Amino acid sequence: MKGIRQLAEHLDISIGTVSRALNGKPDVNEETRRRVLAAAEELGYVANQSGRSLRQGTTNVIGLMIESSKETVENSDNFFLGLTGGLQSVLARHQLDLIMLPCPSDEDPHEYLKRMVARRVVDAMIISATQRTDKRIDLLSKTKIPFVTLGRSLSGSNYPWIDLDFDGVANCAVDRLVAQGHRRIAISAPSNDINLGFIFLDGYRSALKRHGIPFDPSLVIRVKSSEQGGYQAGHELLLLKERPTAVILIYELMAIGLYRRLMEAGVIPGRDLAVIGFREEPRAKFLQPALTCFRMSLRDLGVDLAETLLAAMPAYSHFYPDGARSKIWPLELVPGESDAFRL
Repeated sequence: MKGIRQLAEHLDISIGTVSRALNGKPDVNEETRRRVLAAAEELGYVANQSGRSLRQGTTNVIGLMIESSKETVENSDNFFLGLTGGLQSVLARHQLDLIMLPCPSDEDPHEYLKRMVARRVVDAMIISATQRTDKRIDLLSKTKIPFVTLGRSLSGSNYPWIDLDFDGVANCAVDRLVAQGHRRIAISAPSNDINLGFIFLDGYRSALKRHGIPFDPSLVIRVKSSEQGGYQAGHELLLLKERPTAVILIYELMAIGLYRRLMEAGVIPGRDLAVIGFREEPRAKFLQPALTCFRMSLRDLGVDLAETLLAAMPAYSHFYPDGARSKIWPLELVPGESDAFRL
């Protein structure tokens, strides 16, 4: 069976009646609707979604734009897997589909997004890894495409975003380490212009200032946010003439690489160096000593992200009367043994 015309001929009823029955229109007799649906299933009829999308001017698809690179594949964690579970649980309520839009790391994200917008592959967008200045936000605002960002930016003005509480993590970690006697505290920071790195560093500096500790730029270790980056951070910490007594990591998988490099040098986390990681991650939960880090619900974050986006879409905004809003997503400290070293 190739199309709706053949289905109508098979049932000996009009194409219009078949179409209305398939689309759940109320002006179709229930017995007719059952006949149409049963025949469609028996004969393997599948609606032409492309044609329907062209007629309706919508795709019923939401795009999630992420960075794609050899490094992100090799160091993949469960972040986006957990996030998409929450996203899809909300989108499914409205028969919306989610597609991943992986932007290659060697391509300008703004140019990639321009191509996706020109092709009209989605009705709305979720963009992640927001830059300090992010032209994607200006593009989506100008083209009137509903969107929400996972992360803040200095670009744009009135748009919805949800961002993890990087400032709160930095302040909480510094407070905990200072209470344990540490004053020479290092942090890892991203080596690119992603905005979360600036927020994290600002939180770290303000926490040091509150405790009367001078900021030392040599203790800011800029590496890639990956397991290999954690290994490199450990190597650079070992090279410092005056080593720190504690380190705070900004990315969950960095802890694995950091532990490995420290162990190679005979430096034991929790005994010789206090370590606080970022987010709980399955691959890091078997580290010994157990990593002190932060906890959050990725599924709940995905749910909130989807509802925030739908609130910005006229066709669905009445389902979410709170409206499209911006929010800082909290994380909860999970004490481990990796920061047991006290001065």
